[in-house]
Amino acid sequence: MKSDLFDALKMLVTEKGIPMESLCDGIEKAIVTAVKRDYNNKDIVFCELNPEEETMRVFVRKNVVSEISDPDTDILVEQAQKYTASAIPGDIIEIELETSEVSRIAADKGKHVLRQGIREAENINKSEKLQSRNQEIVTAKVQRVDSNGNAVVEFDGIEEVLLKSEQMPNEHMREGSLIKVYVVDVKDQKNSKSLKATISRTHPGLVRRLFETEVPEIFDGTVEIKAVSREAGSRTKMAVYSSAPDVDPVGACIGPRGARVSKIVDLLGGEKIDIVKYSDSPEEFIAAALAPADVIEVILDEGGERACKVIVPDGQLSLAIGNKGQNVRLAAKLVGYKIDIKPEIGVDESVINFDLA
Repeated sequence: MKSDLFDALKMLVTEKGIPMESLCDGIEKAIVTAVKRDYNNKDIVFCELNPEEETMRVFVRKNVVSEISDPDTDILVEQAQKYTASAIPGDIIEIELETSEVSRIAADKGKHVLRQGIREAENINKSEKLQSRNQEIVTAKVQRVDSNGNAVVEFDGIEEVLLKSEQMPNEHMREGSLIKVYVVDVKDQKNSKSLKATISRTHPGLVRRLFETEVPEIFDGTVEIKAVSREAGSRTKMAVYSSAPDVDPVGACIGPRGARVSKIVDLLGGEKIDIVKYSDSPEEFIAAALAPADVIEVILDEGGERACKVIVPDGQLSLAIGNKGQNVRLAAKLVGYKIDIKPEIGVDESVINFDLA
C-alpha cells in the first residue's frame, strides 16, 4: 500500500503540479482524524509521511510519569519501559500504532485525499485555462444539446454550456460540429473552488475578436475598433479608426475584393456587417453610422442630453430607419446617442431646434 501511495503522490506532483508537502499534510490529517474516531481514542495521535524514504508512521506521544494525572497524555513508567526500556519519569515517548486496522484506515484515507487532490488540481487547471481565455474567442465542439436547445460544448478539455439565449437566431446546434464562441466573462461558482465561464455567439465581442484575427492592421494596432453594435444573426455595425494618414481603416477591414469581411460574414452565418469610419466629431460619426443612407444634417441637442435630430433626403427616410427600425437602432447603439430622423421636406427652424423634453 505504501509503495502504491507514494507512487500516486509522485504522479500528482509531476502531472498535476500539486506540492508534495500539501498532499502529505492532507493525508496525515485525514489519517489522524480517522484513527481517533475509529478507536474512540482521546490520545494525541500523530502521523508522519516521508515521501523520500517512502515511510509512514502513526503513533501517540505520552508523558512518562510515576502517577497518572491525565490518562489522555500520561503513561506510567512501568508501561512506558515496555516500549522504551530506558524510559524514566519526565521523558516523552512515541508509541507506534501498527495494526491491520490502522493500515486499512491509512489506505482508505490516502485514496480519498488523492482523489480530492486530483479534483482540486483539475479545478485549478480549469480556472487557469478559463482566465487565459477570458474575453477571447475559442473553437468549441458541440458535445450534446438538451431539449431546450442549450448546448454543452468542449474546448481546452473544459465543458461549458452555451445557452439557447446566447445562440444566434435560427441557429441549430449539431453534435460534433465545431463553432466559434466568445468567452464573455469568468466568475467564481457558488460552493465551488473552480470558475465558470459565460460563453456566447451573440455578444458583440465575438465580431470584434474575429476582425482582430482576420485583419492584420487591427492586430498590430494600426487600425482600432472604436465601437460595435450588433443584432446577432441579422446585422452588425462597427466603427473603426486609424491615426495613420495613409491607412483607410474601412478598406483594411473589408480587405481585397471584400475577402476579409466575407470570411467573417460566413463564420457568422451570413450576418450583414456595416463598417463605418469613426470620427471624434459627433455629427460626422452619427452621419457615418446611418449608412447606407445619406445625411443632410445632424443637429445635436443643446440641452446636454446625448440626443440629436438627423435630416435625411426625402426619399431615404425608410433607408435611414431600416427594416423595423434596425438601421437607426444599431446606429444609436454605436454612437451612444438617441437619434430622431426627419425628412428634408417641410423642415424649418422650429422643427430643427427641437426640445427633447
